[in-house]
Amino acid sequence: MKQFVKALDKEGECFKYICKVFPRLSSEKVKAGIFDGPQIRQLIKVQNFTLCMNEIDAGAWKSFVEMIQNILGNVKDKYYKDVVQNCLNGYRNLGCNMSIKVHFLFSHIGNFPEKLGDVSDEQGKRFHQDIKIMEERYQRRWSKTMMTDFC
Repeated sequence: MKQFVKALDKEGECFKYICKVFPRLSSEKVKAGIFDGPQIRQLIKVQNFTLCMNEIDAGAWKSFVEMIQNILGNVKDKYYKDVVQNCLNGYRNLGCNMSIKVHFLFSHIGNFPEKLGDVSDEQGKRFHQDIKIMEERYQRRWSKTMMTDFC
């Protein structure tokens, strides 16, 4: 979500619509793309949201929603690799900079269990702690050895 909002035109209709849906969020948080789970689910439920987007924005948004619904839920879709690839392509077309978390997800998608709801919160916290250490070590700069070092 963060990468999607950061890539949007700040003067465009889509960004203005997000500001209208979340009037209590500060403009800095919206510009930075800082949303929690309930806010993302609320935006997914808004049916008119895609009407204010151009074709590229809509493609990226639809692929993001598809990934949330088919992979990050309790059951992994049997075509999960295609879903992740569509999301990466949609975000690439939008001009997003991919975070290390997305690259890690893509490169290790085959290792996720069939029922992601069976993974404990403790494992998720550990993943985020490991990624935080990596981001601090490389100071948000990508290098060829970064992924090798982590793996």
